[in-house]
Formats: sequence, C-alpha cells, structure tokens
Amino acid sequence: MSTNPPNLRPDLAPKPQIPGPTRPGQPTIGMVSLGCPKALVDSERILTRLRAEGYGISPDYAGANAVIVNTCGFLDSAKAESLSAIGEALQENGRVIVTGCLGAEPDYITGAHPNVLAVTGPHQYEQVLDAVHDAVPPSPDPFVDLLPASGVRLTPRHFSYLKISEGCNHKCKFCIIPDMRGRLQSRPAHAVIREAEKLVENGVKELLVISQDTSAYGVDIKHAEDRGHRAHITDLARDLGSLGAWVRLHYVYPYPHVRHLIPMMADGLILPYLDIPFQHAHGDVLKRMARPAAAAKTLDEIAAWRAICPELTLRSTFIVGYPGETEAEFQTLLDWMDEAQLDRVGCFQYENVDGARSNALPDHVPADEKQDRWERFMLKAQAISEAKLTAKIGKHLDVIVDEIDDEAATCRTMADAPEIDGNLFIDENFDRLSVGDIVTVKVDEAGEYDLWGRLVG
Repeated sequence: MSTNPPNLRPDLAPKPQIPGPTRPGQPTIGMVSLGCPKALVDSERILTRLRAEGYGISPDYAGANAVIVNTCGFLDSAKAESLSAIGEALQENGRVIVTGCLGAEPDYITGAHPNVLAVTGPHQYEQVLDAVHDAVPPSPDPFVDLLPASGVRLTPRHFSYLKISEGCNHKCKFCIIPDMRGRLQSRPAHAVIREAEKLVENGVKELLVISQDTSAYGVDIKHAEDRGHRAHITDLARDLGSLGAWVRLHYVYPYPHVRHLIPMMADGLILPYLDIPFQHAHGDVLKRMARPAAAAKTLDEIAAWRAICPELTLRSTFIVGYPGETEAEFQTLLDWMDEAQLDRVGCFQYENVDGARSNALPDHVPADEKQDRWERFMLKAQAISEAKLTAKIGKHLDVIVDEIDDEAATCRTMADAPEIDGNLFIDENFDRLSVGDIVTVKVDEAGEYDLWGRLVG
C-alpha cells in the first residue's frame, strides 16, 4: 500500500504489466514502455501484432531474443530517461530496437548508442515489425499461439486506455509533439466503438479516453458519420457511455462544445471527470505560449460546469517558470487557483526542448526561481486537495479495486485516474474483494491526496 506522492510527473503511464508465459522454443521480445498513456497504447499495438505472428513476450531482459524500447521525447529530462533505458537494455540484453517519440531524432539516439539495431519514429508499427523480423525471425505455431480477443494489454485487466486520435493541430511554443506525431488524425468512430465493445466484453470496467486533443476529435474528418457512429466527442462520449463501463475523458481542451459533455456526467452516463491542460492563468504568459488567453472566461465556464454537475472533478497540468514569467504573473496563477479550486493538479517546471520555439524567448527564469515557484504552487494545490478530500468524509462513494495486498485494498473513486491521481484505501474487511470490483464505501479519513474508507453493506 502506498500513498500518492505530490510530485508525481503528470505525463507518465502506469508501469506496463508484461503478460506471459511463453512456449518452449518460442522467439521472445521484451518491451520497455516509457512516457504517457498514448505511448503505452502504441506498445500494446506493437505487442499485439507480434503476438499474432507467434512471438512470445518476455518480462525480463534475460528471457528476450531482442528488446523494444518505446521512448518518450516530451522533455529533455524524458529524453535523458529514454537514453538511459536504451543503455540499460543494451547492457542487459544487447539487441535493442528503438521506437516512439524520441525515434523521430534517430541521430540523437545513434549518437549516444550506435549499437542499436534499428530506430523508428512514433506509431510506425510496420517499421518496428520489420526490424523485429530482421533481428528475430518469427516461428509461429498455429496450434499453440492463440491471441486473446482483446489483444495484448499492458494495463490491469479491469481498465484500458482507448486512443481515439493521433497528432495535434495546436502550435504551442513549448511543445514539439506535433512535429513528432504530426497533425490531428482521428480514428473512425465505429472503429473506436468496436474496440471499446471488445474491451468491455473481455472484462474491462473502465475506459480511459486519450489523445493529444480529445476535444478536437473528428475535426480533421469533418465529424464523419459511418455505420451509425459520428466522429464528434459528444457523440462518442454518449456511445461509449452506453456500454456499461466507467468512461473517463483525458486531455480535453476547454472549447465551447465541452459544455455539452457536462449533462452526460450529471446523468451518470460518463464519469464526472475532466482532464484539461490549462498550463497557466495569466493572459500574457498564455500568449507567449501561443495558447488561448481567456483565463477569466475559463473561470466562468468552470462555474457553469459545476452548476450543472456539482460532483465534477477537474484535473489539470501547469507550467511554472515559463520564459518571461514574472513574479506578478505567477501570483496571478496562484490567485486563479484559489478561485478555480481544481481537484487534481500536476505541475512541470519549464524545460527547454530541442526544436521548441519557446527556447528562443527572452528572459528565461533562473532554476532556483523555477524550483521556488513549483514548491509554492504545489503547496497551494496540496492545500486545496486536502480541503476537498476532507469534505468527503462521511460520504458514500463508488470505488474500483486496483490492487490487493496484506495491508489493504487500493482503490480509486470516480475522481481518480490511474497513476496520476489519488487512491482510496480499504484496510478492514477487504478479504472478500477482487481486483476490478466496483463497490461502495463510506469515507472515514482523508489525507493530502488519498482517502481511507470502509465497505458499506
């Protein structure tokens, strides 16, 4: 049992759970998946294709004929983490194929690790498969190598990420994701729904909808309708909500049409949870970021959402120490937080990233000031979180069970996404519970980020 740390990086996915076992003589591939949930879905797709071709999946370096490292290139610190992971895989296994966001910079990778077998970019599935075939020829056994109907998943059986699009049309100065993953490419709505149906049929209790810009889903394909499903986020949310699983929306930009999702949350069709990357609150900072600068209107919009759905949970991420950020601008962000009262908050200290336009902005904030502002921001967010959780003491909440050990059942409420938010712990009479159960608890105790409760009934 572990409580949620306040400095958890908000761009990380849950640790991949590698399935097994393999048959004797089966060629095996290892997978190291770094970065965000979108990258985790890419890893699942790669492994599903390899599993269908007869490859086994190794949970360790020693048992793998080759290792795929799916990299992150979001920040320079993430790039360093990716290079370190590649180096470890080379040392422990020796045969390494690199893919993912950092793969868009092959010279950067081969300059540090010239002995990698191949480098491919993000969502280049065919190139990854070709590299695996060259390194470890397939040897399928059609009588033994059966692929589960749901494919290979790297998350626990009871929840799954559902990626609805690739790429992004925004041009935020601090971000190079559009350069690595391209412009918005929405999946057809019927394909998303079919995947969701298969996941639910195979035991998934919670669908986590992800993309780079969930609100823009379908814009690039003109919200096309096909086989009874329209490619628009409101239609998609309504269709997903009919499947009987929890539906949680991530990376939702606060476009005006987002307000149409709130009644669905109030009616219980989808979870009353919005993950919105506000990034900052001061208009001048937002302009320097090349993001919409309407913080005051955002407060009005938040108030309108909460009037419709009082149980709404709002999560967001922010950047402190952005180039040119003054103390007064940072104070505006703190004051905005007092008004917005966001439930779940993550925060980055600004970092230069190779290729980002923000690198050339004047007046970069010194490292010690960025650290100071990050600490003050997190203290503010922590105080808001603790007050909001304390207000839940005595309430009855539905929770989903994620893990059970000798100490407690680790669960999440509707207000908590895996890995990035808090937990609710049941430390009495939890022996009859199973992972994936959805049960009702009464909240007895609250901390800064987590809750404790006991089963009702």
